[in-house]
Amino acid sequence: MINEVANMWKARTWMKNNVPFLYSWHAYVGFELNLFEAFKRPVRIEDVSDAYDLEIELLEQWVEVGIALKHLKRDERSRVKIVRAWKLPGANNGSPSSGDLLKEMMELHIPSLLSYPELMKNKSRHHFNSEKHAPTVAKTSTLLELLAFRIIDRNVKQHKISTILDIGCGEGGYLIKLAKKYKEIDLVGVEINEDVAQSAAEAAQPYDNVEIVHSDIENYKPDRFFDYVMVNNLLHYFDPEERKAFFSRLHNVVSHNGIVTIISPLQKAKHGQQFSSAFNSFFLTFDNLYPVPSEKELRELVKKAGFKVKNVSAIIREGGWFIVKIQKQA
Repeated sequence: MINEVANMWKARTWMKNNVPFLYSWHAYVGFELNLFEAFKRPVRIEDVSDAYDLEIELLEQWVEVGIALKHLKRDERSRVKIVRAWKLPGANNGSPSSGDLLKEMMELHIPSLLSYPELMKNKSRHHFNSEKHAPTVAKTSTLLELLAFRIIDRNVKQHKISTILDIGCGEGGYLIKLAKKYKEIDLVGVEINEDVAQSAAEAAQPYDNVEIVHSDIENYKPDRFFDYVMVNNLLHYFDPEERKAFFSRLHNVVSHNGIVTIISPLQKAKHGQQFSSAFNSFFLTFDNLYPVPSEKELRELVKKAGFKVKNVSAIIREGGWFIVKIQKQA
């Protein structure tokens, strides 16, 4: 009897612990199908079903969950409307938003983590398809710009930067923001994914001082030195054994006393240890992704390549995301 009571107590505890997942699942479905836009004003469920060509019974149940979670409410005429829209993902219209973060989590991170039992039993790994997932990853990376750009902008002013290289520039968000403010700075972005590079090039067309290069960083041979090099969300693409060579290559393209900023989760950091350990768990499910280092490991790595760590700042404490500033030593 005691064991049965203990098991029931544990089951109830786990049910309570999983309630936050329901909020994420409901928000993800709403974002993916643009349902929060559909229910922006009071509307009947059947009208949304017809307009969006959706199976009505599943839609009705999604609405019921939303009402229980207080994402939605029903009025006296049985019409449904979103509640506290500021907390929910916005329209799925191609612009980066919190919905893209949910999409990456639900479609990429969680399925990979759920495959752990199978992978451990079979002693196997998945293979990360960068062509398939690059656009989503690029959008979620863009969200970090909102918090990281002020630090990057401060570095540009402090060090009187005239040339910038963004390695793995994604859709060129940082470069375009900088180009708007600093027309005298030469900006170069290198992006390995052809579609993402094309999107960045199109976005950068109005700016004469921005160049987008479709290339692997190993094959990119610049004809100049750069005062500032940005390395955003890239460390997990490099085998730990190859990172020393990567930073050595950076050392060769950075000008005298030039700086590099690295944006990445850090393992075992003072903030966000739960998420950074989960990130590494996700990375390890793939044979071509690698765990991110700890701050101590990163300090040792850049020191061997001829850099000195100048500053480590948390960007998103809850997620264990940091920006690390290093400087080339004379």
